[in-house]
Amino acid sequence: MMSLLELFLEAGSLKKLPRTGWLLRGVINPESIADHSFRTALIALFLADELRAKGIEIDTEKAIRMAILHDLAEARITDVPLTAQKYLDKGKGEREALMEMLSSIGRGDLLSLFDEYENETSIEGKLVKFADRMEMLIQAYEYEKAGFRNLDEFWGAVEKLRENELYEYFGDLIEDLVRLKRKVK
Repeated sequence: MMSLLELFLEAGSLKKLPRTGWLLRGVINPESIADHSFRTALIALFLADELRAKGIEIDTEKAIRMAILHDLAEARITDVPLTAQKYLDKGKGEREALMEMLSSIGRGDLLSLFDEYENETSIEGKLVKFADRMEMLIQAYEYEKAGFRNLDEFWGAVEKLRENELYEYFGDLIEDLVRLKRKVK
């Protein structure tokens, strides 16, 4: 049985593990998985509040919990880049690692949050998936603005965001980001 302290220490590796996709595209000193998870949770917080203000029923706390947990398993399996994902079942691997981590502290109940995120079976899951992709696009923009190139493959997420039902509410943010990207030389 793992203690909470051991889980916290293991989760700390997320601060040291870089997002692999950026490394493979030549980004020097890329963001860590923890950096990405933090901004994803921040985006989820504010977008959930926006939805509530528009009268949409959403559990903000649940969304934030989901966002915080969405990449925790990468402390064990690391960040698997898109180029490798076609050969591996990343979702299954992440789910198994997270199940083991959470069960070892008696919190297997939290695994359902990962499942809702991964399968987008709740409004909170759809929101966190939206926030996750939006965060990646913001990061791609920031890297391009800093002079890194060859990041166009990441912008393919725009189409997935346009297909998400929450695009109806936050499409302007995505399209503003696309316009900013076009201005980067």
